[in-house]
This record gives sequence, structure tokens and C-alpha cells, in this order.
Amino acid sequence: MRTDRLVAVLLLLQRREQVTAAEVARELEVSERTARRDLDALAMAGVPVYSMQGRGGGWRLVGGARTDLSGLTASEARALFLVAGPASAATPAVKAALRKLVHALPEPFRVQAEAAASSLVMDPQRWGSSPVERRPPFFLDELQDAVIRGVQVRLGYVDRKGAETVRTVHPLGIVAKGPSWYLVSHTEAGRRVFRIDRVSSADPTGDPVHRPEDFDLAQSWREIADEVDRKRTPLEIQAVCAPHGIGLLRMVLGGRLEVGGSTTDGRIEVVIRGHNEYALAGELAGLVEWLEVTGPPGVRDHLASIGNALVERYG
Repeated sequence: MRTDRLVAVLLLLQRREQVTAAEVARELEVSERTARRDLDALAMAGVPVYSMQGRGGGWRLVGGARTDLSGLTASEARALFLVAGPASAATPAVKAALRKLVHALPEPFRVQAEAAASSLVMDPQRWGSSPVERRPPFFLDELQDAVIRGVQVRLGYVDRKGAETVRTVHPLGIVAKGPSWYLVSHTEAGRRVFRIDRVSSADPTGDPVHRPEDFDLAQSWREIADEVDRKRTPLEIQAVCAPHGIGLLRMVLGGRLEVGGSTTDGRIEVVIRGHNEYALAGELAGLVEWLEVTGPPGVRDHLASIGNALVERYG
């Protein structure tokens, strides 16, 4: 990670004009000894940096020299800091180094670089048996660019019935849900989510996005996903489960399982969501060793019927 530190030191010098080893150490969370070694290493590498001794001294770039990080452009800076965001597969150490670098970027780059780091959320769980999209959809890059730059978009969109509409939206973030991509936006009708593979046009207007001050993309997506899941699985059943079976239920049911408190006999109360009574009974029939459904009665009746059929065939 030393290369990342040296670049951070270089950009820090550019932003502050003069720094001390102690300031570098605090900024990069290293020891003063390490900070001095990094500053010396820059000088030995030919970077025009020098030290001033005595009271009020520190390290400076010769003649107030400026660097653009070997030609790094604003768009390249945004692309780089996508790696620092929560959706990245980079290691925590790499993310931490890049987040330190963003604080040392020149002011024109910094705002969009920070926006890039929080513009994307990855949700690996697909919706049920949704088809696999083999390539990113059209307009993905344009929409992410609009999120990062904070500009409104005139959006053409085709709904599931084939009807096309055009509206102006305020892009707030991009979500990759399994193989599918979604745009989270603010509209005149409130918060809306658009499947990006259904977008037919995306034209930035140049007008600034009105972004709620407390907006958090990850939290917003959790609320959206929970709402969608509840609409897809409207039926709720109540049951009690042996404590050692909870792990298996979590593995089988995922987010459709809600775990409650303990009963007087030591079992755990749970609520399970599903599509309909018969399908849910069939799904739970293999878990009767750990699970007892307490309601609704229709699911219990289906379980009893399934049990009778199994005894008749295999008894």
C-alpha cells in the first residue's frame, strides 16, 4: 500500500502548499517516522519536494508546483473512486487507501469522486427466478454519470405492458440486484425505481438534482427491496421452531423469515412469508422435524394432506 500513501502525500502537498511530517502522519494514519520516510522517498524519486527546517518549517513543492496525478482527469478520478464504494469487491485495505486519497484530491475533482464512491449498491440476491442478463444494459454509464454529476435526466421508459413514457427524474443512485440493474430516483410522484434495461433514452438536462440531505442509497434500497418482497410474498404464516433449526430456516428462506422471541418450552417464534398456502406448505413439509406451523389453518390442512399422501405412497 506504500504507492497509495505516496500519491496521497503528493496530493496533500498540492492542496496545502506546506505540510509537516506530523500532519502527514495524522492524515494517513501512520507514524511520523513512516511519514518522514515517505516524504524522503518522494524527493529521491525526483518529485520537486523539499523540506524547510526550524520553527514554521515543513515540506513544500518547489515553486508551488502542481500535479494532476500523471494526467488524471475528472472522469478518471470518478472511475477510480468507484472502487472505494460499498459495492466494490476491493479489499478493505484498498478501499481505505482510496478514501484517504479522495480527501487529497483537488477541489474540482473531490465532490464527484466522493459521489462516485456512494453511487452504487450491490444486492446479490435476485428476485425469485428472474432471467439472467448477460451484459450491462444500455444507458447504464449515462445514468451513473448523471448520479455522480448530480444532474437531472429526461428519461424515456417502457413499462412491462410496453407503454412508453418520458419524464424528468432526479437520479439518486444505481443498484445491481442479482443480474438486474435499477435506477433509484426522485420524481414529482416521490421516490421511484426504474429497471435500466427498460430505459429507452436518457438525456441529461444540466439542472441540479434535488437530493434529500439524509438520503442514503443502501438504506433506501433496503426499504424498497423489503416492500417488493412483501408484495411478492403476501402470505404470512406463524410457526415455532426448535433453536437448532433456525440456521437451516435462514438458509432455506432467506429474507422471508422473521425470527421472534422464545416460547415457554424453549422454541423460537417465527413468521414466514410465501406466495400462497399450498406452495408454502410444500416448501415447509421437509422441515417438520424442527418446525411446527401454528397458523393459518389452511397451511396446516395442506401440510396434513401432504403428510397423508407421503404415508400412502411410502408407508
